Amino acid sequence: MKEFGTAIVLAGGKSSRMGFDKQHLMLHNSRLVQRITETLLDAFDQVVLVTQTPELYGGLSVETVEDKYKGMGPLGGIHAGLLAAESQYAFVIACDMPGLDLRYIEFMKDRLRGSDYQACVTRFGEWIEPFHAYYSKDQIQDMEAFLETGRKSVNRFLDGQKTLYVPESEARKFSPDWEMFYNLNTREDLAHYMTRTRESS
Repeated sequence: MKEFGTAIVLAGGKSSRMGFDKQHLMLHNSRLVQRITETLLDAFDQVVLVTQTPELYGGLSVETVEDKYKGMGPLGGIHAGLLAAESQYAFVIACDMPGLDLRYIEFMKDRLRGSDYQACVTRFGEWIEPFHAYYSKDQIQDMEAFLETGRKSVNRFLDGQKTLYVPESEARKFSPDWEMFYNLNTREDLAHYMTRTRESS
């Protein structure tokens, strides 16, 4: 099995704060999830999209899968993606994150290459950024055991894993304003991001 080559896009969730399914988020006349997917297809051999509505992606060269553990949040989605992954490590991002950074993806890949780490995630103060991160197929069994107890916190799960944590100071060299971890949760977030990107273009 190849060490790298798979990217996972999580396109599930209730999107209650946004008021509509974030799979339909539009940025500058194109669907955000499609932009993310097409960028990843240039950098990865396989892109797995975790979604409950696979019919939305008929025109894309992606594999769609559904959660095995329903209602278990992002960790359930990561698990579903890892089951389908064709490489040992898989890059994971959510469908509402417009700041995808291919340079940082390569940086994390270089840190993981040849190691026995099970994941690579970035610290943000006392917290972590569970997306724009790498996870490993070696974690599938532990994820299942964790999920079957009703727990679904990605942070708590990673506490028990051999995780490579990238310091915030290191990540800010790539994204000083933390944009690569920015996610669009509300209509206000979307309006602010659209205004900011128009002004900087």
